[in-house]
Amino acid sequence: MKKLSVLLLLLGTFTMAAVAQSKKAIQTVTIKTPSVQCESCKKKIESFLSREDGVSKSVVDYKRKTTKVTFFTDRTNIENIKTAIANAGYDADDVAANEESYEKLPKCCKKPEDGGGMKKQ
Repeated sequence: MKKLSVLLLLLGTFTMAAVAQSKKAIQTVTIKTPSVQCESCKKKIESFLSREDGVSKSVVDYKRKTTKVTFFTDRTNIENIKTAIANAGYDADDVAANEESYEKLPKCCKKPEDGGGMKKQ
């Protein structure tokens, strides 16, 4: 009986340790992306973020000009995510778009003051 109790105690300890390790810290943030104009912008940012280590999900809302990102905090952080968005050519909160990447965007994805944006119908 004593051996069975010790065995159950050890099994319980290992199970709790395994469960604790499997629960990684996940965080969801909303980043302002004011230069997002259209569906093409949405696809480009979501594609860029899908390749970012630690990002599990991203949803761009170009009408509200926000990007909601879910990521593992042990693999990346919000600053890396903002930098990835900026490297795609878009502003992300306080991080300005990479100029070279911005210049490569199609006209519809550029800011209205630069002659871009969607045509009004």
